[in-house]
Amino acid sequence: MKSEFIRCKVEPELKTTVDGILAELVINTTQAITLFYQQIALTNGLPFALELPNETTLKTMQKTDANQELTVCKDADDLFDKLGI
Repeated sequence: MKSEFIRCKVEPELKTTVDGILAELVINTTQAITLFYQQIALTNGLPFALELPNETTLKTMQKTDANQELTVCKDADDLFDKLGI
């Protein structure tokens, strides 16, 4: 089977991180990209959801970034109590 050459640029830190993960999975970059392409072909789209946050989530993220309306918890039990679980 004939192959096509793919060339792209990624941030060096991202490449290092991903190369380490792929090594643990015992696959190389070419195999990983091939799997990604196969999943795109199989699902007729990206194999994961790309979504923009809804208005409520966006406002919450903005408040969090601005350190507004944050709930501080002492520990996991305190967090669960405040969540009511």
